Amino acid sequence: MKQLVIDRLDGKFAICTDSDQKYFAIELGEVPQGAKAGSVLTITDEGELRLDEEATLRRQQGGKKR
Repeated sequence: MKQLVIDRLDGKFAICTDSDQKYFAIELGEVPQGAKAGSVLTITDEGELRLDEEATLRRQQGGKKR
């Protein structure tokens, strides 16, 4: 499985980055409900996007410690 982080919302797209800092534009209609800038998305082996709430929380808490 691959993970993406939503960098920002831009018009009709969620601009996401992966661990290699590659950018992806995903149509907002494809983004799971409740996702926003900073959310972590997981791409399943079947190609489905899911909001990874645990990874999002870990990422947010990690940012506060810096």
